[in-house]
Order: sequence, then C-alpha cells, then structure tokens
Amino acid sequence: MNRVAIFGTSGMAREAGDIAHALGLQPIYVARSLDEVGPGIEHEEVILEDECLGLHDVPFVIGIGDNSIRRKIAARFGDQLLFTNLIHPSATFGHRQRNAVEKRQGLIIAAGARLTSQISLGDFTIVNQGVLIAHDVLVGEHVHLAPGCIISGHVHIGDGCWIGAGAVINQGSPDAPMMIGPETVIGSGAAVIRPCEARSVYAGVPARRISCRS
Repeated sequence: MNRVAIFGTSGMAREAGDIAHALGLQPIYVARSLDEVGPGIEHEEVILEDECLGLHDVPFVIGIGDNSIRRKIAARFGDQLLFTNLIHPSATFGHRQRNAVEKRQGLIIAAGARLTSQISLGDFTIVNQGVLIAHDVLVGEHVHLAPGCIISGHVHIGDGCWIGAGAVINQGSPDAPMMIGPETVIGSGAAVIRPCEARSVYAGVPARRISCRS
C-alpha cells in the first residue's frame, strides 16, 4: 500500500490520517518522542523525527495545527524531504482550481471544503472541514482556516493567520480587497467587515481588534 508520513500525533495529525485512509494511503506518524503517542494512533505505525530521513520516496505532510510549529518543521526539513498535499475526496473545486492547488506543497484540505475559482493557497496551509473559499482569494503560507469558516470573494489573508471556526470574512472588491494582515487571529464566529491589521487578534460581530500579538 502507498504510504504518507505525517508530522504530529495529536488531533490534527489524526485528521490528516483520516484523509490519508480516505485516499487509500497508509499513514506513518512522526513523533518527537514515543511519549507523544496517545489514543487514536497507538496501533498505527509511528517513527521518531530522527528516523524520517530514512523514508526514501515517502511523501510528507505536517499535521500540526499550530502555524508557527508547522513553519519551523517546513524550514528544518524542506530541502531534505518530499512534501505533498493531502486533499480529501469530498473537497470540491471550481474550474481549473484543483490544478492550481496541486502546484503547491504541504497543503491539507479536509472533508467538505469548497474552493471556487481564482484562489491561491500558500504552501503548508490547512483548510479544515467545511471551509468555503469564494472567488479571487489569496491565502498566504502557513495559514490555518478552522472548520466552517467562510471566506468571501476578493479577500487577501497574510502568512501565518488563523481564521477561527465559523468566522466569516466579508467581501472585498477587485480594487480594494479585504486585507487580513500577516500573523493575525480572527476569533471563532467573528464577522470581519473591514480590513484587519497585522499581528493582531480580532473577535466579535462585527469583528473588533481586541489585542496585538507579541
């Protein structure tokens, strides 16, 4: 059976493993230590990070929800390992959108996600269950779109952003896209109706800036 190696052992890694199984792939989980192996993967194949370079011709993904950790792993192993995309069979795409997605690396696109057209996703981004991304959206690298969030058309999301579960980012325009600055967090259930500053936390309906990120 074809295999895929998944960095991580917690919930996001298990979800990546579910996508692998749906694709007919056997997941191999990559742990920092055997102490991390918990319920859900105790009967699966697990290796340590120090062993992953020995997996020749096995593609990798990073099944870790934390954007900063995903970035560090990608930087550490990017020139040494082959990174692939994991895309659930139930995810759907507009005309030519799937081809655009496949040109990236390290993407995880979960069950029920919908990407329409003219969407750019950065490497090592997670599009979680039931996410809807409308037309003409740019998403940076190492972004996490949590379950059920809705990204309307003409939105730009900077590198390292976290868009919370059920959040809605309203429509921009071709001349004035709705901008979400890099490293910004949009809280779960928030409704974004105006641009958001970089390295900030927004929450509420409508979303308001409640703090900056150190």
